Amino acid sequence: MFYWLTDLSDKVSFLNVFRYITFRTGGSIVTALVFVFLFGGPIIDLLRLKQGKGQPIRKDGPPSHLLTKTGTPTMGGLMILSGALVSTLLWANPANLYVWIVLGVTLSFGAIGFYDDYLKVTKQTHAGISGRTRLLVEAAIAVVACVALTNLGKPPVSTSLVFPFFKDLVINLGWAFVLLGAFVIVGAGNAVNLTDGLDGLAIVPVMIAAATFGLISYVVGNALFSEYLQIRYVAGTGELAVLCGAVIGASLGFLWFNAPPASIFMGDTGSLSLGGLLGTVAVAIKHEIVLAIVGGLFVLEAVSVIVQVVSFKLTGKRVFKMAPIHHHYEQLGWTEPQIVIRFWIVAVVLALAGLATLKLR
Repeated sequence: MFYWLTDLSDKVSFLNVFRYITFRTGGSIVTALVFVFLFGGPIIDLLRLKQGKGQPIRKDGPPSHLLTKTGTPTMGGLMILSGALVSTLLWANPANLYVWIVLGVTLSFGAIGFYDDYLKVTKQTHAGISGRTRLLVEAAIAVVACVALTNLGKPPVSTSLVFPFFKDLVINLGWAFVLLGAFVIVGAGNAVNLTDGLDGLAIVPVMIAAATFGLISYVVGNALFSEYLQIRYVAGTGELAVLCGAVIGASLGFLWFNAPPASIFMGDTGSLSLGGLLGTVAVAIKHEIVLAIVGGLFVLEAVSVIVQVVSFKLTGKRVFKMAPIHHHYEQLGWTEPQIVIRFWIVAVVLALAGLATLKLR
């Protein structure tokens, strides 16, 4: 919305500053942060009133969770989504279709997560939407988004898989890229969802990944920078930096309330939508493989669950004491703050490795 002020820049030269993505990204961060600070408390009070007993806690999980987390409301993702949405609508260029596609996936995944949280809270059970149904709906949304992204971009780049660390290693997958892109989006959404198990564990790595992809989006959408770094230029994707900024600001605000001991959990409403956002941004800017590096912590959490399930079904034995892997370390005696902060450190290192791919080509 503020972008339209540039139409008056010929009369008021100061308004020309709204043309700059960097300025609007900064404004987006601050706006989302202030929004969540102002409305976070009332949202928590409302959710606590409506939910009563709050999010059901796994009885087969660490015993300490039954003492420290019982009664905590969930659906805190509503705080993040509302702050990010308001900020993006205010600061992003409303004519940019990449922004609308990413927002569409984010809100759609958020709606799925919200319904899942609603079922869990109202029935006081962990059985929300069936896994198969949820994956099918997510896949349908992701496929539609990937079709839109491939049509919006320029072939053959829009249907190609770009490999980091190499200047010219690009494989044109044709329309098979839609399936790959959908897998990335759905996988990212569920990987972040699995990571969200301890206070602050998921939200900080999400912020780190959002900051990383905000920077990459800005570079990919800038013809001069992308040529200098020898990465694929995708016109229009620079505007996604504003959206990533909104996510960072809203997530910072949420962390204020989610810091141990958490006043609220983000729930599937937040984790599923934020993961979907990261996946869609990665597909839009042709950095799907880099997402696996930057979001390596999320990948590790998801792989630990897959390995645990496959191992138990095939051999009757468990590889980890408990999955996802952060619960494994709890069972080993690590305290919750130790796990959370050490995983944050891992997320920072992986983000730096992901950023290194911009230059090491």
